[in-house]
Amino acid sequence: MSKTDPSLSARRALLSAALNHAPFDGWSQTTLKQACKDANLPEGAEELYFPGGPLEMIEFWNAENDGYMRAQLEKLDLSTMRIRDKVTQAVLARFEAIGPHEQAARRALARTALPDGLSLSPKILWAAADSIWRAIGDTSTDFNYYTKRTTLSAVISTSLGAWLSDEDPKKEKAKAFLDARIENIMQFEKAKFQMKKRIAAMPDPIELLGKLRYGKKRRRRG
Repeated sequence: MSKTDPSLSARRALLSAALNHAPFDGWSQTTLKQACKDANLPEGAEELYFPGGPLEMIEFWNAENDGYMRAQLEKLDLSTMRIRDKVTQAVLARFEAIGPHEQAARRALARTALPDGLSLSPKILWAAADSIWRAIGDTSTDFNYYTKRTTLSAVISTSLGAWLSDEDPKKEKAKAFLDARIENIMQFEKAKFQMKKRIAAMPDPIELLGKLRYGKKRRRRG
């Protein structure tokens, strides 16, 4: 049996403690110091395990949520599901990973909206979208790789706002909002596929230009 990395265990303990303070003190050094005390770690340990401060901890929390999402998908028989259903289940699992810490998530969004955190939000969204596509078996490496992750990043961003603002425990409005956004993705992918087929059926432009320049070869007279 493999042992858990003690550094990872300490980071998780600090995160767990910080989630109780972030709703009140935000994602700040104060929160990290309080978390250090709650986790029974030596004073200053937060600087050892999260040298990047609160922003690094926010990124770590999101990476943990990505891991939760992957674990949830492993429980499903994805081979029997449509792509849109796979994506829906993955995004829902990603949001459900937030659990009772929605206020901490709101404070995290506010923290990453500050000047020094602006570059982190797109990074987190891209990582989440990439984790989802990989978890459901996407193997694209061409232009599709980027368009799929870009569009899903936008869906996660807008749907997360709906999720956090929906106070209904069943999140019916948020789920309906997510369904509509994922339908947009499916329509986009369908249109992209049809465009790809049309382009493939078009004549080679190099060959056409050659014919325009040199004309058709004349047949030799017998």
